[in-house]
Amino acid sequence: MNTTADIVKYKINELFETIQGEGSYTGQPSIFIRLQGCPVGCSWCDTKHTWDVELSDEVSPEKMLAKTHETPLWASFTPQDILTLVQNKGYQAKHIVITGGEPCMYDLTPLCELFEDQGYSAQIETSGTFEVKTTARCWVTVSPKVNMRGGYEILTSAMSRANEIKHPVATEQHVDDLKALLKAHNIVDTATYLQPISQKKRATELAISTCIANNWRLSIQVHKYIGIE
Repeated sequence: MNTTADIVKYKINELFETIQGEGSYTGQPSIFIRLQGCPVGCSWCDTKHTWDVELSDEVSPEKMLAKTHETPLWASFTPQDILTLVQNKGYQAKHIVITGGEPCMYDLTPLCELFEDQGYSAQIETSGTFEVKTTARCWVTVSPKVNMRGGYEILTSAMSRANEIKHPVATEQHVDDLKALLKAHNIVDTATYLQPISQKKRATELAISTCIANNWRLSIQVHKYIGIE
């Protein structure tokens, strides 16, 4: 009998092992699963090659895995396909990070459930603009994207499900947007991180001073400073 994990397929742009460089799991060896597709439209996005889902960009799993630079090429995988690939590659990390793109365009429950049943922990990185469909054990990072080009609203259900909130910041307006968002969705005790956009000095200084003033946390994208994926 086919299970859900055998039937559902995900459009994957990248899959690789590295160190998580952001938020509460900073420093954690992780397997990143980058999904294709995102309509949110953040101007500073560093993965714009994952935005569009074109059938002409679908390739074989082998060709997708052989990519040497960022492209919009993607391949379809079932959850079991992904687990088998991870095992065959001999990855040592026991934490998966599902990112994008906007991963919550997909129901991630079968994928997270399969990996968690095999002893992995799972984490989703989402903009908070789609309902979060996952397991109860999964760690959800909401990086709320306010007033982006796509016109999507931040969902209360996503904010309430968040285990951490990680907000990109470059200006005081971004700080004001976050404060308004936390108030509007009645978020009080969720761990809150500020992440300077593009590692610029002014943005970093603003993030540091704001974190101290509000007892928030700083996320500095360690992977970019040390030059890894």
